[in-house]
Parts: sequence; C-alpha cells; structure tokens
Amino acid sequence: MKKQFMEGLLTKNPVLVQLLGLCSTMAISTSLFNGIGMGVSVTIILICSNVLISALRKVIPSNIRIAAYIVIIAGFVTMVDLLIQAFLPDLAESLGVFIPLIVVNCIVLGRAEAFASKNGVGASALDGLFQGIGYTVALVIICIVRELLGNGTFGGGLLNGGEGIQIIPADFGAKILTMPFGGFLVLGLLIAASQWLVKRMEKKEKEGNK
Repeated sequence: MKKQFMEGLLTKNPVLVQLLGLCSTMAISTSLFNGIGMGVSVTIILICSNVLISALRKVIPSNIRIAAYIVIIAGFVTMVDLLIQAFLPDLAESLGVFIPLIVVNCIVLGRAEAFASKNGVGASALDGLFQGIGYTVALVIICIVRELLGNGTFGGGLLNGGEGIQIIPADFGAKILTMPFGGFLVLGLLIAASQWLVKRMEKKEKEGNK
C-alpha cells in the first residue's frame, strides 16, 4: 500500500511523471475550486472504473477490451457529470466540457489497461485512489500558483463568496500565468521540482542501504 501511495503521489504521478491528462490540467487549473472539483471527479471515476474493470477482467474478451473499458468509464463519467450539474452547478459551468471529456482522459484508461485488467479488486481500488490523489495534489498546486501569482487571489470559487481572498493587489498579478503559456511554465517547474525530490529520495535510500 505504501508503495502504491508513493507511486501515485510522486514516482509515477499521472501528471508530473506520466504526463497524462495535460489538456484538462492546462485548461481548468486557474482556480482552487476548479482544481479540487476536477481532482475529486477524476478520483471517483478512477476508483469506480478500476473496481468494475478488475471484477470483469476475466469476462471481457481481450479483442474488445478497450471498447469495453471506454463504455464502463463513460457510464461513471455520465453519473458524475449529472451529479455535479445537479448539486454543484457553478462547478459544472466552470469546468464545462472537461468533465465529459474524462471519458477519453488517458489517466483513467491507462490505469484500466495497465493495472485494473491485471490485478484484483482491492488492489485496483487502491490504485485508483492513490493515482487520483496524485492527480489532485498536482492539479491543486498548479491551481494555487497560477491563481495566486496570476490574479493575486487564493480560494477562487470557494472563499469570500466565490471571489477568493485577495492576497496580492490585482494590478501586480502576472496575468501571463492565467494563460496557456503560464500553465505550461508552472507545470514545467513543478515537474523539475518533483524529479529533484525523487532523485534526492533515491539517493538517501541508496545511502541507507550501504
């Protein structure tokens, strides 16, 4: 379990290491509300689809497995999308088409093919949970940096009536960070930081084994 947690959070993080789901990551990571909403949605879909695919792995014919996986994932995405529209309409409006597009998100399909189709239900559920946590953490960090340095606010969509707390005067915000280029810049720096941390952990582990 500890190994799976570290893989999802750091060593095999879907965004920072596997570089999956970058389209939605770049598009919606401009406020904390968006980041938490998308992260939780993807986590729920990862867990549910992993569990069902793992349970049916010996029944689904191998020659149609990808199509079957997509149908299963689409079912859970539709349920999550309808629930968000019903109970969190502001989030549904903010995320727009990117919730339905989770159907073709490589993170979900990739874990179905690489893990759930080869392992038991319990392990697959944990894999979905930890990969989802890793995705959410990376997304939230990107959201906080872009929102804080770009607009000067924190907690947009959640705090202060949805406007967020103004920490830096709006006129001093680096507006470029709210644009696609800014998203890729923050992502690149976060990837570099995560790789430095992984290398440092590996070095300490080697020194401890000596």
